Amino acid sequence: MGSTSAPDSAENRGSNGVGRRDLIRRSAALGLISVPTVGFLSACASSGGGGDEGKAKTGKKTEKNPLGVNDTAQMEFVLFDGGFGKEYAEDAVKIYERNFPDAKVKFAATQKIQSTLQPRFNQGTPPDLIDNSGAEQMDMGVLVGKSQLADLTPLLDAPSYDDPAKKVRDTLRPGIVEMGQFDGDPVWIMYYAYTVYGVWYSQKALDSLDATYPETWDEMLAVCAKAKKKGMAGWTYAGKYPYYIPFSLYPMIGKVGGREVLDAIDNLEPNAWKHPAVKACFDAYYELYAKGYILRGTPGLDHIQSQTAWAKGKALFIPNGSWVENESANVIPADFGLAVSAPTGLDGSDKLPFGTIWASGGEPFVVPAKAKNPAGGMEQLRIMLSEASSKNFTSKVKSLTAYNGGTDGITLTPGLKSGVAALDKAGQNVVNPRLQDWYVQLQKEKIGVSGLGEMMAGRLTPAEAIKKIQDYADEAAKDSSIKHYKHQ
Repeated sequence: MGSTSAPDSAENRGSNGVGRRDLIRRSAALGLISVPTVGFLSACASSGGGGDEGKAKTGKKTEKNPLGVNDTAQMEFVLFDGGFGKEYAEDAVKIYERNFPDAKVKFAATQKIQSTLQPRFNQGTPPDLIDNSGAEQMDMGVLVGKSQLADLTPLLDAPSYDDPAKKVRDTLRPGIVEMGQFDGDPVWIMYYAYTVYGVWYSQKALDSLDATYPETWDEMLAVCAKAKKKGMAGWTYAGKYPYYIPFSLYPMIGKVGGREVLDAIDNLEPNAWKHPAVKACFDAYYELYAKGYILRGTPGLDHIQSQTAWAKGKALFIPNGSWVENESANVIPADFGLAVSAPTGLDGSDKLPFGTIWASGGEPFVVPAKAKNPAGGMEQLRIMLSEASSKNFTSKVKSLTAYNGGTDGITLTPGLKSGVAALDKAGQNVVNPRLQDWYVQLQKEKIGVSGLGEMMAGRLTPAEAIKKIQDYADEAAKDSSIKHYKHQ
């Protein structure tokens, strides 16, 4: 999700920098311009729009080439070079080259997505496939609003790479297709990674306290008190980027009050933030500050510093996404026992059961509308969404993919194993708040920094934070320059 307010130090750490890839891609939905319904045929395959002079002719559709890729045309693929590295993509490119031996693939990996590619979009000469991620991600809402992306429906409706009887869309995890939509049916984005958000901790540290993961808030406070007695803080978080706090706070709100509370917040409904479930959860988190259970100095820490302090045993819990295992691999001890859990609830009156968790797609891939070889770009994605490519990604970068499976036979790392177990436990109780997709500035700078960050630093009471955040949400709802979205 690419806002310039996102921290970029992790992206600049090469293979250690998976950080906010899922965070950063969520500027995907600033949506400043209303979204047209440009289909694949009008945007890509035909010569509509006057920018198609250099288009590759389509090839013959066959069982092995269901998208009709021109088997001699060049395919250009530009990848964000961050914490997931580039090896998984290079491996998938080799399969493309093997399937189309007369086609040249031009592959490049860069951290400078926007500065490298925005001029090419403006000139009408973009690549065929882009991993639009990182701190320099191009604004997805603007790309869609300007009809610069191809509708990926032909890919989704194509036979899957492994089983021609199944469409690609039928092999994906729940919610992936919907996340790529803005208004209605077109699917503009294919989120390739799949992130589990929650509360991350060391099982070894928890065991040393003779404690189990707390399911109620009273139990959470008791565990934090135990930790404090042993010189360990209960919590830390990315204080400079407090929009990490919602990774555990939002699903807690959904657990306590039900999905409809999160939907109302996403929809910018009046008084949505004043719901009793929101107040109860804000009060609970503020209690961590009030009782001295947050690592001293946390408000001044960035994501890397807070994760490092946590990995070194200075704090027990940290709200984060499943990229943390790869990003912090160089500081997490071998015997750490990395684990993730769904957020602790309040008590037995919560609307949803313990285990309710936030999980959703990350790593946005797009095919430009003016790509010379859009069918080739989509075919490369079809290859990447095969079982073999999915397993390759998971085993190399410790993350799940959008492909619903791909873990059989792989020795899962501790965090990944814990994430899969958390998803299994959640079952249908997986929430996916869209606020940070739809209203990036509101989510990051206003709710995150000015609201939650100030409250967790003790500079606002929960009541003051709620009032401030509701005012921000009301302003966004009334701002006619912002494209507004609602749950269908």
